[in-house]
Amino acid sequence: MAKPTVGILHPGSMGAAVAACAATNAGAALWCETGRSTASAERAAQAGLTSVATMTELLDRSDIVISLCPPAAAEDLARDVAGHGFAGVFVEANAINPERVQRIAGLFVPDATVVDGGVVGSPPVRGKTPTLYLSGPVAGTDRIEALFAGTAVQTTVLGTEVGKASALKLAYASFQKTSRVLTALAVGMAREHGVDQELIEVASRRTDSYLAEPEYVAKTAARAWRWGPELEEAADTLAAAGLPPEMLRAAASTLARWQGVKDDSELTLTDALDRLAQP
Repeated sequence: MAKPTVGILHPGSMGAAVAACAATNAGAALWCETGRSTASAERAAQAGLTSVATMTELLDRSDIVISLCPPAAAEDLARDVAGHGFAGVFVEANAINPERVQRIAGLFVPDATVVDGGVVGSPPVRGKTPTLYLSGPVAGTDRIEALFAGTAVQTTVLGTEVGKASALKLAYASFQKTSRVLTALAVGMAREHGVDQELIEVASRRTDSYLAEPEYVAKTAARAWRWGPELEEAADTLAAAGLPPEMLRAAASTLARWQGVKDDSELTLTDALDRLAQP
């Protein structure tokens, strides 16, 4: 069987790394340079992706399209792909709620196959091995499993129901991301009263406590631009299940205070806590 051509929308830190893995078993891995930043171009080049000038060219050439973008952009991006009449395998791999994934699946022509995806873990670089959870038609999940076979992206199929992979992703994100926001608040409160080192000492007596590793606060601040919208999606999922969404919405609101430090690798714990204290 001929190797598929894969299109990636768009090569952020996760998207570029995932696309680089997909390229291992693909005939070509494409990305569209139009309207993208210099940073995106650099990531795409490092990942070995082939640049095309237009979205139309990417969709015309691709057998598989993988969407990895900020949650707010996911539906509009899928609508653009569906509007083109794309009839291959579309992997909706963004951190969005199951209802949105199902709505997106309804946009595509009958010949297309929509696979629900959720990446759990860090980008597959420097020894990291995230898992791409999949759900949807067997014909589609089989192709995506084959695409990532033998790469740093591990795949697990959850079944044929579109929405399961997204539900798992958001359930995990609800704990992982909210716990780090709570760490920031706890350390900030302790620092205000001069007991932050004592708090860390107390937490270090327990295992698996983010309080014992406050350096995660700065990393959380730098990722807040992505995590906040993701928690809003998770809150919507809770509300749809009849569960209270207020805690996740509050965490998302807290993350919004870190606007302006997107992907700032130089941010310190002190800087992050100072920003958190500013309304």
